[in-house]
Amino acid sequence: MNAAARKIQRIYLTLTLGNTLAASFIWGVNTLFLLDAGLSNFEAFAANAFFTVGMVLFEVPTGVVADGWGRRASFLLGTVTLAVSTYFYYVLWQLHAPFWAWAVVSVLLGLGFTFFSGAVEAWLVDALRFSGYDGGLEAVFGRGLMVSGVAMFIGSSAGGVIAQATNLGVPFLLRVGVLLAMFGVAFGLMRDVGFTPERSTHPLRATRAVLTASIEGGLKNPPVRYVMLAAPFSAGVGIYVFYALQPYLLELFGDPHAYSVAGLAAAIVAVAQVIGGWLAPYARGLFRKRTSLLIVSGILGAVILFALGFTNVFWLALVLLTVWALIGSAAAPVRQAYINDMIPSKQRATVLSFDSLMGSSGGVVVQPLLGRGADLYGYPASLAIGGVIEMLAIPFLLASRRQAAVADEANASPKPSTGLTSP
Repeated sequence: MNAAARKIQRIYLTLTLGNTLAASFIWGVNTLFLLDAGLSNFEAFAANAFFTVGMVLFEVPTGVVADGWGRRASFLLGTVTLAVSTYFYYVLWQLHAPFWAWAVVSVLLGLGFTFFSGAVEAWLVDALRFSGYDGGLEAVFGRGLMVSGVAMFIGSSAGGVIAQATNLGVPFLLRVGVLLAMFGVAFGLMRDVGFTPERSTHPLRATRAVLTASIEGGLKNPPVRYVMLAAPFSAGVGIYVFYALQPYLLELFGDPHAYSVAGLAAAIVAVAQVIGGWLAPYARGLFRKRTSLLIVSGILGAVILFALGFTNVFWLALVLLTVWALIGSAAAPVRQAYINDMIPSKQRATVLSFDSLMGSSGGVVVQPLLGRGADLYGYPASLAIGGVIEMLAIPFLLASRRQAAVADEANASPKPSTGLTSP
């Protein structure tokens, strides 16, 4: 990796660090925050579902912003939108607002995240290629996941402890402050490199054109299409599990006000991300095809969720949670590299946003479904049902494997660095 590529990687890791830190302040207490505001389990996860509705609605339009106005512009808009909507969440909690208000603001939160999804990843890949980097993307995405894990560990742990020492609203205010700081960082460091935005005076026409191009590069590309079709099941379950583990672990622990324990769930996932990001290039080297790793990790993850459904021992649940997160984290950079190696640069941000849209669409259905299951049968049963749903992603991954795409066997024997810095 040359000096220009190292600089791009440093900026990417800086943005990842700050963005994840800001977001993760509430990840350990979000479900408890919603329940404390007077929502039922069903309403809390329905509010999360409206967040994913916002992502579904705005993924393509914000992808047009990234590909038409620039990836930097999209990131800056995301920080402002997310900061404002997070503050609205805090206000709703203070007012014990009705469910419809939570639904509206949740959609706005989804809008904020769609400005990020696809844009930063597309910016990184295009800038690295422009700088002359032709190595495997698993190593770079793995480092990003490691940095994200560190930030998540700090943010989620601090969020849980701060909420217990003060109240459940303070972590949300911390998120607002860090997001505003990240606006300044991105404004100073981020530049669109290796990509020239194609601005249009006709937003609707541009949206239609980019959507068409993203379908051509995504859903009409068989190996990409099948990976995207797997996303609603795997991502939808993953979103639910992450937030359901907060009340589930508190239930096993026996103290509904031990918010630091709820933060522990997110912290464990964060540590697993650090280790999984480091392991990703090595895990890639164990399989000739990227899809083989994705299939194996999907099966193991589903089995672990099913086992969690029958666990009533706190420490055993923590162990299973750690293994589940570790497997998913090691597979995530491989999936990112697989998709990026199969899509064109010109529509990269929109295709990646479309992929995120597919995952979010699963969350719209799966979260309230499993949340209702938790109301009726308890959290353990809902996790077991989640494991069954996640297994539905495997046939689509097998279908992608059968397409024999060149990207499936790309960089099959990587020799990654063992640290965060470039070799």
